[in-house]
Formats: sequence, C-alpha cells, structure tokens
Amino acid sequence: MWLKKNFAGKRASLEQLGALETEIMDRIWKGGEVAVRDLHDDLSGRLAYTTIMTTLDRLYKKGLLSRRKEGKAFFYRAVLSEQQYQERVAQHLFGMVLKGTGDSQVVLSRFVDAISETDRQMLDQLDELVKAKRRALRRTE
Repeated sequence: MWLKKNFAGKRASLEQLGALETEIMDRIWKGGEVAVRDLHDDLSGRLAYTTIMTTLDRLYKKGLLSRRKEGKAFFYRAVLSEQQYQERVAQHLFGMVLKGTGDSQVVLSRFVDAISETDRQMLDQLDELVKAKRRALRRTE
C-alpha cells in the first residue's frame, strides 16, 4: 500500500514501512542521529553493511530522514518524530477512508465497534475527544 502526502513544502512518503525500514526507523527514533556504521555494529550479525546503507538511503529519498556528510560518512536523522509520523499516517488513512466511501457512518460505526471490543477506557477517551472538539467548534461559530 502506497500512501503519499506533501507537507512542509517537502515531498515525503507516508507509505507503510517494511519490516527492516521499521526496525531502522525505530532505532533512529530512539537514538537520534546515526551513521551506517552505528547501525551495522548493532545489526552486523544479521545484516550486511550495504543492506543498511541502501535502506537508509531509501528512507532518505522517501523524505523520512535527513542526512549530513562528515568526511566520507553520512549521518541520518528522522525528519519527523515517531508520534508525528504515526499521526500523519493515521490522518492520511482516515482521510482516504472517509473520502472513499459513500457512507462515512459505516466507517465511524466500525471504528467505534473496534475500539469498544478492545478497550472500554479508550471508548471513554474517544467520547471526551468528541466533546472537546464540539466545544472548540462552538467557540469558533
């Protein structure tokens, strides 16, 4: 599934990440700036240096990482925090689902069903968010 979106004047991919991309992004989100060598030291038992280098370069080209060159090495840093990335993917997915169906009631109903099946406390949180959004909308009228 490919999900593309523009933000902050820069094209960045909000696609579903593969297993290796996810693992590398998780390490970058936890550790901050990294070089290929740093990741290779952690993952050398499983992955070749060139595999890590190629994956980082792909994530950079997708707009998910920034990089700077120091000597011969590139140092990579996440463009978005993990939370920002998840929020934008969720926003994009909901936008696609709600615009792609003729009946948004079905989508919302299924969403509430899914929440209530897994966590009643989350359903209470959803109720509070809806109330807060209504209050905010009333203030702008």
